[in-house]
Amino acid sequence: MSLKNHPLAALRAAFPHTVPVLTGFGFLGAAYGILLSSYGYGPLWAFATSLFVFAGSMQYLALGLLTLPFDPVSVFLLTLTVNARHLFYGVSMLETFRSFRRVHPYLIFAMCDETFSLYCSAREPEGIDREQFLFWIAALDQFYWVAASTLGGCIGSVLQFDTTGYDFVLTALFVVILLGQWKDRAHRIPALVGLAGTAACLIIFGAQDFLIPSMGLILIVLLLIRRPLERRLEGGTPQ
Repeated sequence: MSLKNHPLAALRAAFPHTVPVLTGFGFLGAAYGILLSSYGYGPLWAFATSLFVFAGSMQYLALGLLTLPFDPVSVFLLTLTVNARHLFYGVSMLETFRSFRRVHPYLIFAMCDETFSLYCSAREPEGIDREQFLFWIAALDQFYWVAASTLGGCIGSVLQFDTTGYDFVLTALFVVILLGQWKDRAHRIPALVGLAGTAACLIIFGAQDFLIPSMGLILIVLLLIRRPLERRLEGGTPQ
C-alpha cells in the first residue's frame, strides 16, 4: 500500500494546515478552561462544553450568563445572533458537502471560523480523498480546542490565582477576527457593517442592552446585501 493510499494519509496531509489553529486554540481554549473553573465548574465541564457545544465566542459569553437568572429566550436569541455568520458559511459549503455522505453531519457541526478558512484555502495533495482531508481538518481543530480547554480547566482547578482580566480574551478574540476580515479587502464590507451597527445600537440602547439589537441589526443588513456580497466573495468560494 502506497503512503498516499494509507488510511491515515489524509490525517498527515491535513495536520500541517491546522498548526496555526493549534497555536491560537491552545491559548484561547486554556483561558476558557481557567475562567470556567473560576466560576466553580471543573475540567469535566470544560471538556463537555467544548466537545458538544464547540462555539468558542459563545462559550465565553455563556460564562457571564452563568451568574444571571436563567432566561432561555434571551440565551437563544443571543446564541442565534452571535453565530449567525455560520449561516453564510453553510450556504457557501452546500455544494462541497452535498457529496460527502459519511461525514457531512460532523463537518457541519464542527465548522468554526478557523476551520471554514481552511476549507476555503487548503487543498488536498494529489491522491488524497477530499472528504477525509476536510474531516481531519475539522476533527483536529476541535481536538485542539477540547484538549486546551480541558487542560485549562485542570490548571484552574489545581492552581488558585486571580483571574481578573482573563475575560478580556473574548474581546481580543473578536478583535483578531475583525483584523482578519480587514486584511482581506473582500471582507471589509461585513466588518464595516458590524462596526457601524454596533456603534449605532450602543448609542441608542446603551451599554447594558445594545448587544442583541446590534447583532440583529447586523444580521438584517447582511441578509439584505447578501447577493452583492456573494458576487464579491465568489472568488474565494471552495470548488
